[in-house]
Amino acid sequence: MTQARPAKKPAPPLNEERMRQLALHYVGKYATTQAKLVGYLARKTRERGWDDERPADIAGLTEQFTSLGYINDAQFAEARSRSFVRRGFGERRLSEDLRASGIGDADAIHAKTHMENSIFTAAENFARRKRLGPFAKEAAQPEKRNKQLNAFLRAGHSFELAKRFVYAEPGDEISED
Repeated sequence: MTQARPAKKPAPPLNEERMRQLALHYVGKYATTQAKLVGYLARKTRERGWDDERPADIAGLTEQFTSLGYINDAQFAEARSRSFVRRGFGERRLSEDLRASGIGDADAIHAKTHMENSIFTAAENFARRKRLGPFAKEAAQPEKRNKQLNAFLRAGHSFELAKRFVYAEPGDEISED
């Protein structure tokens, strides 16, 4: 027979210092954006409550962390772009991810430029990772090629680029032109 564990003591309500410590722990553990930190702190404030004379200043704390360099949306976006190229994802997928992370257009400029310059490499990485087209052991049947084409499109690549890789024969060289 197992004994029931005692109920876990609820976390104390947040105050200015506890919220700062929570935010420091979060940015130290995760690469994050301003929008993600604001969402995290707002959720924690709702869950635990607020116990201070002054109201919670989540935006002020986030701005302070940004000015201290703990959060940098442009660097986050560039790191995501490099990661997406390595993993074989395309421009559409990157744009959606940056939008969901709360990255503004001004902070996403370098990341999108990097992706535009690396789009062929990203598609090649995707084809290699999934063993499609020139990286396949044998040519795919038409039904399987349609599925491969859809996988390329879901990964955020253009139809034309996806078609070049999917319809290439195993061992073919695909140039970037």
